[in-house]
Amino acid sequence: MLRLSGLSLPLDHPADALPEAICARLGIERAALRGWTLYRRGNDARRRNAIQLVYTLDIELDGEAELLARFAGDKDVRPTPDMTYRFPDRAPEGWQGLRPVVIGAGPCGLFAGLILAQMGFRPIILDRGKVVRQRTKDTWGLWRRGELDPDSNVQFGEGGAGTFSDGKLYCRVKDPRFLGRKVLEEFVRAGAPDDILWEAHPHIGTFRLVTMVESMRAAIEELGGEYRWQTRVDDLELERLPDGRQRVRGLHLHDGSFLETDHVVLAVGHSARPTFEMLHRRGVHMEAKPFAIGVRIEHPQSWIDQARFGKCAKHPDLGAAAYSLVHHASNGRSVYSFCMCPGGRVVAATSEEGRVVTNGMSQYSRAEFNANSGLVVAIDPARDYPGGPLAGIELQRHWEDRAFIAGGSNYHAPGQLVGDLLAGRPSTALGEVTPSYKPGVTMTDLSACLPPFVIEAFREALPVFGRQIARYDHPDAVMTGVETRTSSPVRITRGKDHQSLNVERLFPAGEGAGYAGGILSAAIDGIKAAEAVARSIVGG
Repeated sequence: MLRLSGLSLPLDHPADALPEAICARLGIERAALRGWTLYRRGNDARRRNAIQLVYTLDIELDGEAELLARFAGDKDVRPTPDMTYRFPDRAPEGWQGLRPVVIGAGPCGLFAGLILAQMGFRPIILDRGKVVRQRTKDTWGLWRRGELDPDSNVQFGEGGAGTFSDGKLYCRVKDPRFLGRKVLEEFVRAGAPDDILWEAHPHIGTFRLVTMVESMRAAIEELGGEYRWQTRVDDLELERLPDGRQRVRGLHLHDGSFLETDHVVLAVGHSARPTFEMLHRRGVHMEAKPFAIGVRIEHPQSWIDQARFGKCAKHPDLGAAAYSLVHHASNGRSVYSFCMCPGGRVVAATSEEGRVVTNGMSQYSRAEFNANSGLVVAIDPARDYPGGPLAGIELQRHWEDRAFIAGGSNYHAPGQLVGDLLAGRPSTALGEVTPSYKPGVTMTDLSACLPPFVIEAFREALPVFGRQIARYDHPDAVMTGVETRTSSPVRITRGKDHQSLNVERLFPAGEGAGYAGGILSAAIDGIKAAEAVARSIVGG
């Protein structure tokens, strides 16, 4: 079988155009083509009124060896790679060692737990939050009534922060072992739509993610894994080794109990601030990491569809249009779109009382009225928070406190129209765009809850983006603050064996440890952490 990439056809091509195009591209007769399967489909919208669908296909045909020789050096014609996932280790028969523990039930912890269970190690998975359906009810409590549960919200609980997101399943990490394919296949097995296996930019959406994580939890439990909900880890038990390093011996839990274990996957997510503080007190090596802060910006989805797709807008093969923008401002700051949610909504995403945080989410249909995206400015420790490993957390808290006050001290978010921000005046009323954030938006001046350099960079970037996407800088577009949880503000440093640099058998992984960004990359890192745990257990 061979893989053919980059095959372009018009948006509304007839079904029989695909085999004809395959044969024309490869220079073969139709009779030689035995069959094909779709591996990837994307679109090329650079000419918005003449959009092309771009296919990658796995093809069966007569004379494959001769054809591959003829196309030697053509990167678009090559053998189909073997994408089968193979477990590097398995638990020895009758294994009765201490069970590995995974802290956190987000994408990273979910896949670390799943792979460990599939290898026979019967992991224990801890999470401070609740099962996903109860967690959803608690989250709605904030959105509908302004009532926050600090242990069960957008950030904490089964499924992690990715549950209340757009459910994007693509990333830019190098994946030579096709671990991402393993993730997608497990998601489909758990109930995700098949199209995530071949869409160039797959997504799932919140409601489908809920049922999927429940199905994967059941699979882990059937393999001997165990979940413990509403269980917070308050401390590590460490032992000193002769070479001065330390090693994990167990976990002290919030109820005063002790869980003995000698292998811990730390998959806590980017908002596990008390855990970061505990690890720092314990001397676990970590460092401050760059992240970004800003707002959520909303436009009617129809504006984005028209700007991106022209007369092809609303075509069923295109769906709701997305975008990706970046501008390097003259003040030395980079402004960029982040976690764009077509046809979605802005949500309250705080995990701490007296603070306001925004994020974006959408359903699989992406059918809601507005498009939203993070509009953020990159910051870094040396320049903006040089006070040590936890200084980024304090910076986040500072601006989240300010946003809470600016919004009215009731979990309403502060908002401002783009036209008013550009003119340097507070907003007092909405225009053509209605914000989607609940429990509500208070129109004000966002300069009260963002650093001056962020506002300055926005004022330069917005007109630039308006030239790239029509009406992006429309005066009535709404900006809602603050977006501070773009990624973890710390990196819990690890070696090539995936273990902490100075604590043996502690495996920092995923977004919270600073090694992933988004559902797919976090899940991939969870697989790698599980494999590293297995190597450590089997190798002694």
